[in-house]
Amino acid sequence: MRDEYWQSLILGADGFTPWLRDEGSLTRRIRQRCDEFAVKPVRSGLARVAYDEAALLGIPPDRYAFSREVFLYADGKPVVFAHSACAHENLRGVWGAVRGLGNRSLGTLLFSHPLVARQPLHYKALQAHHPLYRSAAVLGEAPQRLWARRSLFCLHGVPLLVTEVFLPEILKLK
Repeated sequence: MRDEYWQSLILGADGFTPWLRDEGSLTRRIRQRCDEFAVKPVRSGLARVAYDEAALLGIPPDRYAFSREVFLYADGKPVVFAHSACAHENLRGVWGAVRGLGNRSLGTLLFSHPLVARQPLHYKALQAHHPLYRSAAVLGEAPQRLWARRSLFCLHGVPLLVTEVFLPEILKLK
């Protein structure tokens, strides 16, 4: 798998494959497999996003976007690092609710709104030099690669990019 590209197929993801392929709410799936679920915010605000993310969002690569990063915890252990981004101007409109989520799950918002449509998932095995790997691996030792998936959610034609990086602890859930 070439490192710079996100793929529409998963190759070699082993036990992560069912998690990566599930198109439903990741929040709901994790909650079903643990006793205690928590969202712990890392950062939220204007930031530069990766070139490929800017292209998906339809914004110039040198322009700031709204970015939110959180860890999802199951029974006190981090299982997912989540990164979301949208064009800054969409915070005053379509995606305004994203700004005030705090320690609430974005997935709950996305999957409860009847007009939000999810585009196909894409996958990547992140290596240690990838910025998302480095952000996800801050809580402890990480393996040689971390599996991630991302997709656009659209509301009234306006995109929000959600990327989820799966941490090894997720394989230990019930």
